Amino acid sequence: MKDFDTRTYNVSDFVEWNSRDQIQLSPDFQRRSVWSLQAKSYLVDTIIRGKPMPKMLLTQDVTDRRNVRVVVDGQQRLRAILEYVDGDYAVSRAHNKEFAGQRFHSLPPEVQSAFLKYEIGVDLLYDLPYREILDIFARLNTYTVKLNTQELLNAKYVGFFKQLAYRLGYRYVDYLIAAKVVTKAQVTRMLEAELTSDLLVSLIDGVQTNKNLESQYRKFEEDFDNMDAIEDRFDKIMSFINSIYKPEELAITNWSRIHLFYTLFTSIAHGLFKISALDEKIRPKITAQNVGKIRVILDDISARYDLYTSADYKDTEIPVEFSEFIDRSRRATTDTGSRIARSNFVAKALLAVN
Repeated sequence: MKDFDTRTYNVSDFVEWNSRDQIQLSPDFQRRSVWSLQAKSYLVDTIIRGKPMPKMLLTQDVTDRRNVRVVVDGQQRLRAILEYVDGDYAVSRAHNKEFAGQRFHSLPPEVQSAFLKYEIGVDLLYDLPYREILDIFARLNTYTVKLNTQELLNAKYVGFFKQLAYRLGYRYVDYLIAAKVVTKAQVTRMLEAELTSDLLVSLIDGVQTNKNLESQYRKFEEDFDNMDAIEDRFDKIMSFINSIYKPEELAITNWSRIHLFYTLFTSIAHGLFKISALDEKIRPKITAQNVGKIRVILDDISARYDLYTSADYKDTEIPVEFSEFIDRSRRATTDTGSRIARSNFVAKALLAVN
């Protein structure tokens, strides 16, 4: 038998209940409030942008002839909303450049109105004994899939680096899927965000292992002074890659392998902007006039990779430098040494356009 009803309430309803002490935010079974200021700002931005959020779970209790709503699931979200309406904190620039630094009462009237009208889905439990509510709360926190590394980063961080990495992931996900760098199934597990995070690190701190991703999320959680410049560089590199290979063209080359796409990106980036850890003496001229020549060289590397790795080709017949490139493309592909070696190899090959 169904013991709950699905309803929708506006933010203004929760504000009113809170002002009348008709909502209980911290029942015995709820976890204590642990959200950071950045996490709260991210939720507020979700509401300002009119994007959906997960439903909340409430029950009701009659106290002194008053109907009091008890929050079973959603306490931290609701607390963040009420604190923002009370003017306790402002929106972070990491989440919304237009309203950065603005508290609720400084928002334009039409934005305030839309915020208060924002609808939140609620499952309202009927008169259930305490033990039943505890059981429901336990079930809500049981059925979860084990998170991969990127999903854990997504759950843990909400600041500047994450916002930029995910924004770029959304921007280029269609290209990456069409180019077969990632699949739609992998995107559901945030592989495109992991890739853009990894590529961002190369622009900020140079070519290195992907094991350092979390340190960048942590370092740029609260502030990221040159974020706009890094984003602009990322866009320029992706634009140039697109001028060399349309996604369906990249898809039939070895550059569609995710570790080799990283190499392609960093090699082009080195020519355009200079990348830390790569050899400064081998910076190719990356210009619109050289696109055709660059394409020929990259196609040749991809074709020779297939040739040299074919079953009927002897190792002794492979040029030494290319043999190392193949080895670095097959073993420990995300280690710092392998990444630097591959990028230097490609950058050196591209010197032919200079």
